[in-house]
Amino acid sequence: MSNILFVVTGADHWTLADGTRHPTGFWAEEVVAPYEAFTGAGHEVVVATPGGVVPTVDRASLAPEVNGGPEGADRVVRAVASFTQLQQPLKLEEVDPADYDAVFYPGGHGPMEDLAVSADSARVLTGALASGKPLGVVCHAPAALLATGNAVGGSPFAGYRLTGFTNAEETQAGLAEKANWLLQDRLVELGADFREGEPWAPHTVVDRNLYTGQNPASAGPLAEEMLKALR
Repeated sequence: MSNILFVVTGADHWTLADGTRHPTGFWAEEVVAPYEAFTGAGHEVVVATPGGVVPTVDRASLAPEVNGGPEGADRVVRAVASFTQLQQPLKLEEVDPADYDAVFYPGGHGPMEDLAVSADSARVLTGALASGKPLGVVCHAPAALLATGNAVGGSPFAGYRLTGFTNAEETQAGLAEKANWLLQDRLVELGADFREGEPWAPHTVVDRNLYTGQNPASAGPLAEEMLKALR
C-alpha cells in the first residue's frame, strides 16, 4: 500500500485580465476520478493545500452538463463529499514529498491563481521529480510548474514532454480572451515539450516519472497510468 499526496489549490477565484474574479477552485472530476482509482487499488490519500485551507470545489464542475446528466452530477457531488480528507488538509508549507510514494496535482482554474506562484509547491514538485517517484499533474494544475522557473539554471521541467489544458480548450471554454495568460503558452516558455491532443478528449503524456493529463477527461486515465508504477 502506498501513500499518495494530493496537492490541491486553495484558491476560490482566478483573477482575469480586467481584475475581476472568476469563481473557481478545484475541478471535481479531476479529484474524484484519481481518488477513486488510487483508493480502489488499496492506496492511502493525503491532501495538502497552501496554508492548510479547506479547498473549494468549482461549482461549474458539479453541473449536469459536464457530468453526463443529473445522475452523473449527483454521483460526483456525493463523491466529493465522501472524500473526507479534503476537509482536513495538511499545510503545504510543512509537507515533505519524501514522505509519500507518489504526488498528484488535480486542476481547475485555481492553480492558475495560487500554485503558479507558490514556492512551497515548487519545492514539492522539484523534490517529487528528483525522487523518481510518480508525479501526476492534470489539466490546469501544470500551472504549478511555472513556479519552478526561478531555479538556478532554469526549471527542472524544461525539456520534459508534457501536456495540460490547451489554448484551444481555453478558447472554447470562453475564457482565453479574458485571461492574463494562457497555460500552454507559459509551459512552452518554461521550456517544456508541450504535446497537444484533441480538445476535451482524454490525452496523457508520460516522460520518465512525470505523468501529465490534458483535461478533466484525462484525470482517470492518468491515475491508471500512475498505478502501473505503484504496483
